[in-house]
Amino acid sequence: MTIQREQYISELLNKRWNRKVKIVTGIRRCGKSFLLFNLYKDYLLNEGVAKDCFVELALDKKAHAKYRNPNELYDYVLRKTKDDEKHYYVFIDEIQLSYKVKNEDVDERLVPEEDRELLYTTFYDILNDLMGRKNLDIYVTGSNSKMLSKDIVTNFRDRGSEIKVFPLSFKEFYPVSGMEKADALEVYLTYGGMPLAVLEKDETEKRKYLKGLHKRVYIKDIVECYKLKNDEVLEALIAALSSAVGSLTNPHNLANAAGTLMKRSTSDNTIKNYLDYLEESYLFVSAQRYDIKGKRYFENTLKYYSMDTGLRNAKLNFRQQEKSHLMENMIFIELIRRGYSVDVGVVELTLVKDGKKQQSQYEIDFIVNTGREKVYIQSALNVDTETKRNQETFSLRNSGDFFRKIVIVDGNAKPWTDEDGIMYMGVIPFLLEEAGKII
Repeated sequence: MTIQREQYISELLNKRWNRKVKIVTGIRRCGKSFLLFNLYKDYLLNEGVAKDCFVELALDKKAHAKYRNPNELYDYVLRKTKDDEKHYYVFIDEIQLSYKVKNEDVDERLVPEEDRELLYTTFYDILNDLMGRKNLDIYVTGSNSKMLSKDIVTNFRDRGSEIKVFPLSFKEFYPVSGMEKADALEVYLTYGGMPLAVLEKDETEKRKYLKGLHKRVYIKDIVECYKLKNDEVLEALIAALSSAVGSLTNPHNLANAAGTLMKRSTSDNTIKNYLDYLEESYLFVSAQRYDIKGKRYFENTLKYYSMDTGLRNAKLNFRQQEKSHLMENMIFIELIRRGYSVDVGVVELTLVKDGKKQQSQYEIDFIVNTGREKVYIQSALNVDTETKRNQETFSLRNSGDFFRKIVIVDGNAKPWTDEDGIMYMGVIPFLLEEAGKII
């Protein structure tokens, strides 16, 4: 079964021949290589691009190992693209496996210590050179232990064009699930959207696969990339983050939580570094807290969300599956998948209780910055009583502004608006965009 990924095909088509290196990034095993070498290539072939106009290299294959030398890679591409009258698509998979080669033509004694990297030829150098050739459109993928995806984007600076690939969205998952919408959502919240997990029909094998990804792929990559002495602290931190998705936290609290799991202490600074590693590998995504009335960010507390609920559940051995937390996680990832900048909102109010003034903070789950406006979103399993509805919308009604406000509830409810102008809708039509693109 082939799962189509129309969003990314559209992005690739919009960026083709833009005189930049297209860098396909994302969490390991989310389908980057299949997108490029199968789905995108098939689209171009059907469009009429000739087979001999593709230059394809997978640097993780033994047959292509010698092209990990950037000079060999450069010569190979030139040999395959001799005809200046043709337009070629160059696909290179696992580009980070390309190692640097010392330039023997440069006198090392004349190069200052801080510029020693210039003594070496890297894949950045050869790709930037190839990019100057008008008949080449270049695409690369890469993310593993030697160089994670964000590093690749950084090194190309303004000459790289990123296509960030996520695990399957519910909109991509549902058509291949063969289930009713509500049942499909339950499975999606449990096992997530990693393509091979989705295609696996046996639930025992799904769980085994997702658990294995942590140990064999993600942990191994980070330990090797950052030369960590062991993975005990990293494993404990991932477990702590997985248990607390959507909860406010900071490095100190996470150090305590990880220390409890390991039965030994670790430093705040170590945890801060490891949090950076987890974000750089796209395992987790952080959201900053924003004071809506004070118009400022809080520096010390963040929320962390797992890139995939299946991976999160697998790390916890499929325990702690509170639907409210999983739904909040899913909505956050869906919003950033759609390209929005998302913060966690805080409304500070001074209320009188028992004759005394008290300052309190009330949370708005998400502030979505669309570029044109802000939209406030609250995630709630239900608002089936007036008391519950008042609780869930209190912060929205006291934000002090007129931005759009939406409450997303569990299920398939169609959008409706209350007397305060707050819209309510089910999470299923939101994910499938059945009511049009609300945001």
